[in-house]
Amino acid sequence: MSAVLDSHGHVHGHDDHHGAPHGWRRWVYATNHKDIGTLYLLFAFTMLIIGGVLALLIRAELFQPGLQLVNPELFNQLTTMHGLIMVFGAIMPAFVGFANWMIPLQIGASDMAFARMNNFSFWLMIPAALMLVSSFFMPGGAPAAGWTLYAPLSLQMGPSMDAGIFALHILGASSIMGSINIVVTVLNMRAPGMTLMKMPMFVWTWLITAYLLIAVMPVLAGAITMTLTDRHFGTTFFNPAGGGDPVMYQHIFWFFGHPEVYIMILPAFGIISHIVPAFARKKLFGYASMVYATSSIAILSFIVWAHHMYATGMPVTGQLFFMYATMLISVPTGVKVFNWIATMWKGSMTFETPMLFAVGFIFVFTMGGFTGLILSMAPIDTQVQDTYYVVAHFHYVLVAGSLFAIFAGFYYWCPKWTGVMYNETRGKIHFWWTLISFNVTFFPMHFLGLAGMPRRYADYPMQFADFNALASVGAFFFGFAQVYFFLFVVLPAMRGHGEKAPAKPWEAAEGLEWEVPSPAPFHTFENPPKLDSTATRVIG
Repeated sequence: MSAVLDSHGHVHGHDDHHGAPHGWRRWVYATNHKDIGTLYLLFAFTMLIIGGVLALLIRAELFQPGLQLVNPELFNQLTTMHGLIMVFGAIMPAFVGFANWMIPLQIGASDMAFARMNNFSFWLMIPAALMLVSSFFMPGGAPAAGWTLYAPLSLQMGPSMDAGIFALHILGASSIMGSINIVVTVLNMRAPGMTLMKMPMFVWTWLITAYLLIAVMPVLAGAITMTLTDRHFGTTFFNPAGGGDPVMYQHIFWFFGHPEVYIMILPAFGIISHIVPAFARKKLFGYASMVYATSSIAILSFIVWAHHMYATGMPVTGQLFFMYATMLISVPTGVKVFNWIATMWKGSMTFETPMLFAVGFIFVFTMGGFTGLILSMAPIDTQVQDTYYVVAHFHYVLVAGSLFAIFAGFYYWCPKWTGVMYNETRGKIHFWWTLISFNVTFFPMHFLGLAGMPRRYADYPMQFADFNALASVGAFFFGFAQVYFFLFVVLPAMRGHGEKAPAKPWEAAEGLEWEVPSPAPFHTFENPPKLDSTATRVIG
């Protein structure tokens, strides 16, 4: 910042470069929320492709019985790294990218509260990602204990496990800093007149998500630090030989892991809650109930962790508690689905690509939710624990949940980011190609799991061959759909190819982000905007 005198001799703080800086410095030293949002989204897509390549290697190996391409050790490395990269490298950073881009625009703030910390929290992710990916080239190969890093396997891995633990620490620090930034921005920098109950749903969902992240990332840090000291400093937290308990690791991990699941879906709920009203041309049905439902999900997420652990010899009383608590969490989630459907009811709906992905999200996420409800039953879960039924369930909520919402959000806000309209035909091709290939990939896995096929096995008997071949073909089609999306939708939009976008490309869209020109100027809302009574429009 430099001090500038105006004609009356008053001092004004001013950016040295009022417009966007140029060249590599713009990105390396970025403190503008829009640039950092873009960096997060590009990073997330890169990690999505890397994680996707690992997934396709897994599916290529499982195309038919017998060992085809990789040995069982490498297979387990692939499954572990696929999970870690997708969760911590793709889905979470993508939502942080949306938060950086949209939260200041939606609340009428000039930027995020801590701009330099914002830059730092992004750049921390690069060395962490490099460390994760490079673990394949370390002695003994990448970690192969599953993405949950359960003891005792995690205590027996080579040096790559230490690299993985360090990378997760760095990613966790990045998440905590980003979350603090979001909380402070939302609570202190809203435009005058925007009360908490007038905030856009995306801002609400991210505020709650940020609190969840601040609460649970240190828990993960504790679990993996105890693993590290068990490995190198003679402690025996998780080593039965020294009086430790490997099941204690599971309790600590899932106390982080279950809120983490909601960290990856709540921002998706926020995005869908913007898109459905815009294309149904109606107000969101039950705004207050949506806010309370989101808060309820966040609170309940802390008391359901051991539903991942029914098979560990838990007492029946404990099983009953976690079973009922898990069923209870489906109620606020059901409220959200009901509200979206009620918003669409008798609306003047059109089905542009964002709405297609939003409706696809509601349909497929609800299916994933139902399989989750089935897994909440202790007697059923004991049967299908660690089978492909569980794999199918969490891919329905994470791929068709989080990822579909990310695509929906991209298509919805892309005109605001780039200043051009994406190609609608290509968007629809991307949607149908993705939806069909996703279901072809993951729906058969329910049957494989019910028939007893365990996950993380590189080989399987002949009776599972047909469904596995089908899933593998679907997976390759799904992967190519995302390459198509990047080459034929994202790149042309980033290069400015396409019809020029108006400030408000969707006629019924509401929110302050549609009050600024498209593309959004480098600096927006330098003075807090004056809002109308709904806090969705600027007056004057």
